[in-house]
Order: sequence, then structure tokens, then C-alpha cells
Amino acid sequence: MAREELTRLTGNGNGTCGEDDCPNVYRTASGSIVVQGDVSDAFTAPQGEGLVEIPESVLREAVRALGW
Repeated sequence: MAREELTRLTGNGNGTCGEDDCPNVYRTASGSIVVQGDVSDAFTAPQGEGLVEIPESVLREAVRALGW
């Protein structure tokens, strides 16, 4: 899936982490949520899965964008 196929719910949209554009939350066409953030080593995720860490403020921004 390409980034262009996702709806950005957070961030300024320039796609450059060096410009305070990360982490972000996206929504897929099917309604799933994709999270971009710092890789976390809190525990070992099952094969094929990964862990990311995002600030609470980013999650709150995504919830507001979704109208939840």
C-alpha cells in the first residue's frame, strides 16, 4: 500500500520526519488505522508484526480528526 492511498489524520503532511512530521496516524480505505512512529523494543512482537511508539498528543489529534 502506498502512502498516497492513506488519509493522514495527523501531522503537517510534508512527509519529512526531519520537519517534525512524525509520528503520524493514517486511515486506510477500508477503515483500518496505520501508525507511524519510533520503533519500540518494549517487548518482542510476534513474527510479521512490529511495535511503534507515538506520543499521546498524536493519538488525541487522530481521535479528534475521526470525530470520536
